[in-house]
Amino acid sequence: MTPTAAPDSERPMEAVALFAPSASKAFAGRLASTLDIPLSPLEEFVFDSSERILRPLERVHGLSVYVLQSLFGDARGSANDRLCALLFLIGALKDAGAKRVTACVPYLAYGRQDRHTQDRDPVSTRYVAQLLEAVGVDRVLAMEVHNPAAFDNAFRCETIRLDATAAFVQHFVVDAAGHDYAVATPDIGGAKRARHFQELLQAALGRVVNFAFMDKTRNHGVVSGSLFAGDVAGRRVIIVDDLISSGTTVIRAVEACRKAGAVRVDVAATHASFSAEAVRLFGADKPDSIVVTDSIDLGEVFSAYLTTGLTVLALAAPVAEAIRRLEQCRS
Repeated sequence: MTPTAAPDSERPMEAVALFAPSASKAFAGRLASTLDIPLSPLEEFVFDSSERILRPLERVHGLSVYVLQSLFGDARGSANDRLCALLFLIGALKDAGAKRVTACVPYLAYGRQDRHTQDRDPVSTRYVAQLLEAVGVDRVLAMEVHNPAAFDNAFRCETIRLDATAAFVQHFVVDAAGHDYAVATPDIGGAKRARHFQELLQAALGRVVNFAFMDKTRNHGVVSGSLFAGDVAGRRVIIVDDLISSGTTVIRAVEACRKAGAVRVDVAATHASFSAEAVRLFGADKPDSIVVTDSIDLGEVFSAYLTTGLTVLALAAPVAEAIRRLEQCRS
């Protein structure tokens, strides 16, 4: 009997290595398990002066190498620390003869500094791209970038953009029977992201999902704007955004949806970039639920809310699938 070939997504990958600095080992471990490959050993040492060494402990010559590092900041290190670790490791891997190095960046720092909004503004998204290209990165894979066009235009190397939309839709349809829905964006700049979610949710439910948006203006750190448009009365509303930081934008949108007659308001945001102020999201006027992903570690403070309305979705599966597809295209 002729053996049946395994589906491409189940075939083991050859000549591929996965590395991750210590700050991203947890996510990388889940990714390695999903890919069914080992997480490659890495020596990482930080001197008293905060200078660091990252050295791959296995041969990488001729391999396709993936380096996973999420560029968020927390009590254990800043986004800049993690960016430097990523740069130094990519450089070391290229020096060691890696055939191709892909930076897997679940959360990309400086993604919101993507254009000039006033005189002499830095365009830090482009500067990060230039740093990565300077150390020899061949490809950058990122999850839910703030501005897709700015991200694509910032890089000269190959870029791959993933999003968590399918995972969010799968989460919300579980309890969707008998309910009418609307999708809202808290900022008109995120309208395409929310529209994409609306379309997938509508297809999954097989019925109309309304759309709403809110105007937002930010001036010297102060958020304003009161325009709200869309029919949400009597509906469950899902507010969709790429990230949550202080929670100001989300709280304004939740209040507007409730004033417009929403019967329930949930929030779906890929990156839980929570600042200390975000604890108010779990106060008296909190959303009915907040759903984020594991692109950023929650930390001890916000992990306490996992039993009171906060849910974290895992991203290892879609990232692993993207890696499999990339390797199959080059096999």
